Amino acid sequence: MTIYYSLTFLLLAAEMVTFTALVIPFPFAIRKRVFSFLSESPIVAKIAYGIKISFIFVGILFFDALQRMFRITAESDMAKTNQQGMGVGDIRTETSFAARKFYAQRNVYLTGFTLFLSLVLTRTFAINLELIHSQEEYAKLKKASPSSGSDIEKKASEYDSLKTKFESQTKEYNQLADKYNKLTGGKADKKKD
Repeated sequence: MTIYYSLTFLLLAAEMVTFTALVIPFPFAIRKRVFSFLSESPIVAKIAYGIKISFIFVGILFFDALQRMFRITAESDMAKTNQQGMGVGDIRTETSFAARKFYAQRNVYLTGFTLFLSLVLTRTFAINLELIHSQEEYAKLKKASPSSGSDIEKKASEYDSLKTKFESQTKEYNQLADKYNKLTGGKADKKKD
């Protein structure tokens, strides 16, 4: 394996270790500190910028390996059709084509998985940050809810006291309306009064 594919393999291995570290279920406090450090540190931002540049090179390697794989496959197919016409095949030529095809496919898979895992890592990191922020908001709301519970109880007691006052005043009004009717000798409509 050439040096740039060896470096790509090391990048892929580092991505796998990083992904494993991101999905390990740490306690909330530890995870919050780690992710806040990773998202706010200028050193980590510079390292991430360098890694993004390396992904550009890995992308170029991916397209080069893909092109090479298609070319070798076409050459292999052409050699097979030529050998079938002649009736005699050279085992060394077939082995050489098979080895070249294997290496080309290996390079495509290596670079492709490296690029794919970079997308997965980015999204996983963003999801974890959103989860941490959501858990912080939940904790804030949970702390605020007991005081709002006492506010609700106060409002309910005020409502009950107002309801009893309203009922007592309605009774008193009805009694006064009945006395008024007796004194005046007429029937008055309680609703109109």
